[in-house]
Amino acid sequence: MQKIANEDLGRMGVDAFKSSAKTKAVIILDSVRSLNNVGSAFRTSDAFAAEHLYLAGITGTPPHREIEKSALGATESVAWSHHADIVELLKDLKSQEYVLVAVEQVKGGQSLEAFHPPAHSKVAFIFGNEVFGVSDEAIALCDIGLEVPQFGTKHSLNISVCIGVVLWDYMAKSGIAQLKDS
Repeated sequence: MQKIANEDLGRMGVDAFKSSAKTKAVIILDSVRSLNNVGSAFRTSDAFAAEHLYLAGITGTPPHREIEKSALGATESVAWSHHADIVELLKDLKSQEYVLVAVEQVKGGQSLEAFHPPAHSKVAFIFGNEVFGVSDEAIALCDIGLEVPQFGTKHSLNISVCIGVVLWDYMAKSGIAQLKDS
């Protein structure tokens, strides 16, 4: 076994990525405080070809050194926008027929392994603040509550880890087929 050199991985450049097919998933960060977590969200959104990354509330925005440290240039490849009001943003996405999914521990929510992305639907995954989670105002507008199962003593994952787990699950269940069909 031998590691593959970066130049041999066959990754596309930024311009090619911007015009390439994306999944039907968008990511929303609801008042995420850590700029390193924001940068990680950019990098993970790039890795899984998310359609858009919405930064809402107090979530920091590029350009910023701390975001770039973990984004590694993904702020240039991923489509993103900032929205001061999460409620307004979610209402707009709902009007565009997105299924709103709060990644949060909520009554009546479902575990990730039981989640099946609605066929032919656009999905907006909402990830919350590191301390308070997804805001109550956002949860009230969501169609689905989704929880990543955990088996240790902690009640939550770091948001950057959680985004990776949820997007991988989404891609495994529907996203990879979406990209191959485009």
